[in-house]
Amino acid sequence: MSRLVYADNAATTQLDTAAFKAMLPFLTNEYGNASQPYAFARKPKKALQDARETIASCIGAAPEEIFFTSGGTESDNWAIKGSALLNVCKHAVVTSAFEHHAVLHPCQVLERSGYPVAYMRPSQEGYITAEILKRYMTSQTHLTSVMFANNEIGTVQPVKELCAVAHENGSLFHTDAVQTVGHVSINVHDIGVDMLSASAHKFNGPKGVGFLYIRNGLKIMPYSDGGAQEFGLRAGTENVAGIVGMAVALKNNCDALEENTRYVEGLDSMLVSILDRSDIKYVRNGGTSRLPGLLSLSFPDADGGAILHRLDLTGICISTGSACNGTSTDISHVLQAVQLEDRYAKGTIRISLGKANTEEDVEAIVKALMKIFRT
Repeated sequence: MSRLVYADNAATTQLDTAAFKAMLPFLTNEYGNASQPYAFARKPKKALQDARETIASCIGAAPEEIFFTSGGTESDNWAIKGSALLNVCKHAVVTSAFEHHAVLHPCQVLERSGYPVAYMRPSQEGYITAEILKRYMTSQTHLTSVMFANNEIGTVQPVKELCAVAHENGSLFHTDAVQTVGHVSINVHDIGVDMLSASAHKFNGPKGVGFLYIRNGLKIMPYSDGGAQEFGLRAGTENVAGIVGMAVALKNNCDALEENTRYVEGLDSMLVSILDRSDIKYVRNGGTSRLPGLLSLSFPDADGGAILHRLDLTGICISTGSACNGTSTDISHVLQAVQLEDRYAKGTIRISLGKANTEEDVEAIVKALMKIFRT
């Protein structure tokens, strides 16, 4: 196998070296429980406070609006169930048909409990527009949840406009921002979201930790009972090391946001340019407003799973837009939602480039694709 080319950054990212170093003391010598009153707990307690302030500053929030969780999935579940289940009248929820399953599955749980849930179909370019949302809003809508950017095709949604529509109709607004935090400039107060989910391992932090932004004054059910941690809303001893690493990684990414964006956009353009000069037939999914470096490419009459495995044999890691179970290929719910033609959808792969990728990586990816489609 040749050298590893990792191009699946939308799935997870490499841990930031500075974040790792910041975590180490809280895994070894400073292992005290931050909830305890004695002196040995002061450093962990101060570390949590500092991390909360750092993360809040990165997204334009107040520190008391940041609640630490185990990751994006927990944050999404908490936001959706925690706000809806307070509503004894079982008012409606509106979401999109191409959300991550961390949103879709909690919504399906609500449906089974008697809450009406509407699933908006995005445009073929992969957007939920204000006009689309208006068609689904009713006086009974209590919660609207639309992802900030789609994890498969990378389209960035007009979240500020969607928030305005939701609020005009008396609905709360939650966004799954797992793919965007640390990669796109975000100010939650300017955008107007009521809740926002994030996961550290998507922006070079450790796995198993994330946060949920909850706007000041918003009532939500506790995620877990049993202790006073996270302002009494999420009981359980905090993952101090993970939280510290998350804060360091996020700040480093936000501090270098413009530089990282320019660099990754350059790699993105390079890959497309080389591919366009080849004789390979393909389409790039999504409109023009996309996450930098995330390329959803569909090859007609091909098999996305087979492409993934052949690239893997050459040391290249990418993702696919289809799920293979050995006997059939299921087209991704995202590609179904944007109504991509089946012959293209089945041959879809996702390449997600990050700041650690190089021009040599891009050349290796395209060279491997050309070999696949010319044999």
